[in-house]
Amino acid sequence: MSTKPPQFKRRTRAIDGILIVDKPLGQSSNQCLQRVKHWLEAEKAGHTGALDPLATGVLPLCFGEATKLSQVLLEADKRYLATICLGIETSTCDADGEVLREAAVPPLDAARIEQVLARFRGVQWQAAPVYSALKQDGVPQYKLARAGKPVVAKEREIVIHDLVLERWSDNELVVRVCCSKGTYVRSLARDIGAALGCGAHLRALRREQAGPFTLARSHTLEALQRIWEQQGSAGIEFLLLPADFAVQDWPALRLDAEVGLRFWQGQPLRLVDEPRRGKVRIYCGVRFLGIGELLPDGTLSPLRLVKYDVIY
Repeated sequence: MSTKPPQFKRRTRAIDGILIVDKPLGQSSNQCLQRVKHWLEAEKAGHTGALDPLATGVLPLCFGEATKLSQVLLEADKRYLATICLGIETSTCDADGEVLREAAVPPLDAARIEQVLARFRGVQWQAAPVYSALKQDGVPQYKLARAGKPVVAKEREIVIHDLVLERWSDNELVVRVCCSKGTYVRSLARDIGAALGCGAHLRALRREQAGPFTLARSHTLEALQRIWEQQGSAGIEFLLLPADFAVQDWPALRLDAEVGLRFWQGQPLRLVDEPRRGKVRIYCGVRFLGIGELLPDGTLSPLRLVKYDVIY
């Protein structure tokens, strides 16, 4: 007869919404997610774009039906405040890596720095760091690099919408970056250092915005834990934002009950009197039904549907 103690499955519940966490230094995005998921007793949860342990700032967490909009947030532009250490290159392009090379930092002034930063604005191809989560032959590249195996740095097209110098010293730049999905700020720091002729790595990174979400709407883990200890999961649930906050900057399209039900059931709709085209958020009355795309022929095609037990 087995002597193992009985295993009890932890109670979870269906809960929907988005919570913006101010991720602390030193913790992974998944560690933050699991702590909040535990406090909420949530069945289903996911984060929308990992931050390295070195980075802090805006980390949207999606729960329940809101996870269906995670891809929208993954594809959204991001804004960061980055601190770049000049004169030292590292294996990971950030402060966690081994030092590879050191070099003297040339004399800098605002004009020289601006000349270099201007090269990195706009559409460009960027080589990812060797230590990245991108996969090579199905294996994350950082695992191959740690094992001493050869890694081919992958390049992909990105957009740096804005790159502004905030301040600088003899061996440090602080810049604000607004960029597209897929941008590695570590790589940007590395490349700026190369352009200055001295090498560089990313010393610190703070995400200030992800899509429509900013630090102003974020909550620290310490504050969330205090709420949980005092009020339980209901106290944190009160802080959840509705799923449609993820697409609050999209045009809204409101359907009547009959047409809304057909959309909610996943049917493409022909809206001949609707002049708009592109992606829209869909409502029936005040109820958010999901997101769709208005095609050139006037068809509304469902993209993601938010399900409820009943629609009316």
